[in-house]
Amino acid sequence: MSHHHDLGPSEVGSVVLDLGGDRGALIIHTGRDLHGREIEISRVDLDGPRTHSAVRERHVRDGVFHSAVYPDLEAGVYTVWWDESTSAGAISVTGGSIAEFVWPTSSPARLD
Repeated sequence: MSHHHDLGPSEVGSVVLDLGGDRGALIIHTGRDLHGREIEISRVDLDGPRTHSAVRERHVRDGVFHSAVYPDLEAGVYTVWWDESTSAGAISVTGGSIAEFVWPTSSPARLD
């Protein structure tokens, strides 16, 4: 389920990532049109609850961009959810690393 939030910008140095061992992080890059929207992810190999993060405006040294950040994930392959039932793609998170996923610009084809 997707929710929307009114969130202020995230300033330089305000996000802490927990990297190391079997823990990694994921950054989903989006356009500003998704600002405030929650994006859900789930492990491909586990039938468990989804994790969500809100898209925020991020102020960094190189400028401003929009993204959802998942700072502490167990290593594995994750589904990124376009909506409640449609996958936007999959991404592998490796321990000690930051994985990056670019949000699709149009709705992915549904596999019904």
